[in-house]
Amino acid sequence: MIRSKGLPRVRNAAPAVSGTSTRIGALRLPLFSNIALVFLKLTVWLATGSVSILSEAVHSVADLVVTSFQLVSVRLAAQPADENHPYGHGKFENLSAAVEAVIILATAALVVAQAIAHLRAPVPLRHLDVGIGLMIFSAAVNVFVSRNVARVAEAEQSPVLYAETAQLRADVFTAGGVALGLISVRLTHATAIDPIMSLVVAGLIVKSAFEVSARAIIDLADRRLPVEEEQSIRTAIESHRDIFTGYHKLRTRRSGAGEFIDFHLQMRGDTPLQLAHDRSDAIVLDIKKIKPRAHVLIHLEPED
Repeated sequence: MIRSKGLPRVRNAAPAVSGTSTRIGALRLPLFSNIALVFLKLTVWLATGSVSILSEAVHSVADLVVTSFQLVSVRLAAQPADENHPYGHGKFENLSAAVEAVIILATAALVVAQAIAHLRAPVPLRHLDVGIGLMIFSAAVNVFVSRNVARVAEAEQSPVLYAETAQLRADVFTAGGVALGLISVRLTHATAIDPIMSLVVAGLIVKSAFEVSARAIIDLADRRLPVEEEQSIRTAIESHRDIFTGYHKLRTRRSGAGEFIDFHLQMRGDTPLQLAHDRSDAIVLDIKKIKPRAHVLIHLEPED
């Protein structure tokens, strides 16, 4: 939309939703893998009596709840802009990531409580080979799933998928750590290693929660895009240097899987409005080549 000279023109007021099905598809893989892993871990915990395996089962239950919540948030974020939400609903994804961090921290607290209880009252372990095999299998599954989710997260710039990737990578380390702990118990017969390893798992879970919440809070606070991303936007603008006399007040922020970009563009005072419109359109198109989900607002003003 173009208004009279000096007034802003708004591009792409409705949020882009073309990637919604892609993000939902990416979340279904960890959803199904966690369902299977929860069942296997609980079964093996009953067989072995290992509190570290129980902590991994609880961790997977939390992952399952979080992933289910993410699926809902992606659908909410995909809703188009409306009268009450003129900037769209993209921040539902950021809110989801923040809630995930709380759930992950609650999981860590439960794991710590179980570990302390088993340190005070050690429990003999059984069938360690089964437990070790399951943890190695769990780590391998999460390596595969995390790589797939990370690839889509990068392509979609989705806070929810970034959070899911961090969660899955944490699962790889926790499962691997539990496997090493069980191997140590088998070699040394020191059952205290099992709850100690469970405490290590809790520490890694807390680290994962911090990483998830930090990114969500940064985006909710409307922090500018990273320097390298802003530079790519400046490069796109400056590639049209021959059609304007200057630009300033570039502002950027992220909301959900999209970005908001606005700046002031100066043109010669005698430039016809239609020509100014067409020239600024060309700049918008180039910005959207590098930021396809960006909402771009250009404030046109005369050079003087």
